[in-house]
Amino acid sequence: MASAALKPVEDEQPQEPPPAPIIVKKVIVAGGDGHHGGAWKVAYADFVTAMMAFFLLLWLLGATTEDQRKGLADYFTPTLVKMREQSAGSDGMLGGSSLVDADNYPHAAGQTGTQSITIPRDTAGGPTEGGAPAAERRRAAIADRIEDAMSQRERLARLVRQVRVLTVPEGIRIDLVDDADFSMFHLSSTVLTPEARQLLEIISAAMAEESGQLVVRGHTDALPWRDGVAANNWSLSAGRAEATRQEMLRNELSEARFDRIEGVADRELLIRDDPTDPRNRRISILLLDNR
Repeated sequence: MASAALKPVEDEQPQEPPPAPIIVKKVIVAGGDGHHGGAWKVAYADFVTAMMAFFLLLWLLGATTEDQRKGLADYFTPTLVKMREQSAGSDGMLGGSSLVDADNYPHAAGQTGTQSITIPRDTAGGPTEGGAPAAERRRAAIADRIEDAMSQRERLARLVRQVRVLTVPEGIRIDLVDDADFSMFHLSSTVLTPEARQLLEIISAAMAEESGQLVVRGHTDALPWRDGVAANNWSLSAGRAEATRQEMLRNELSEARFDRIEGVADRELLIRDDPTDPRNRRISILLLDNR
């Protein structure tokens, strides 16, 4: 029996492991500035600038007199008539709180008001860009006397917001403005309320310390009168101006101090968008410049 031919056995080759995954590593090379550059420098520069301005302000406050600071404030005060109208109240006793700010209270019936126009003046007289240091000092002194006297009377302390002391081209003007909670006069009459009499007592005392002629002007709102009533806003505004003058005479102001009285009805509204607003009712007392 023939033996089967033996075939050579091929050497078994070891299995190769599978290829390793290819890993791509993205490397971003910085441009050389690193943490030494970037937007933070802009923010830091702004911060340093703000700090420099702050310390400059502190230095100015400490190195200047009161008159110099008032001059700086006057320099940045708006001088255009339109801008001054829109910022009415910033010159007032409370400063920054305007009588023409929006209110939601109901309107009380009655009459009197005006639109104020204030233009700074220099010490020589006419309207100029630089403001009026002398006139402003005089206005501030009058306002301080009135406010101090009112604060000492409990019934009048709450009415400080109703009094505005303004510098105008003719001199110093004091406005006594009504609102829904306060009125200078009883409804549709020329009879002063008790609070108004006390207020005029204080105003008279302040005017007694100043020289110059006085002009009293009455203003009304645009509320219509009832049919059949003979009176009108013209006669009412003039009558209220005269009643104010008479009350100031009783407070020992000389009759020679009064230059004239005026009644302008509702022709000079403080709240132009709402002619019936109670804040349109006002008595103005103008202290004429005696220069």
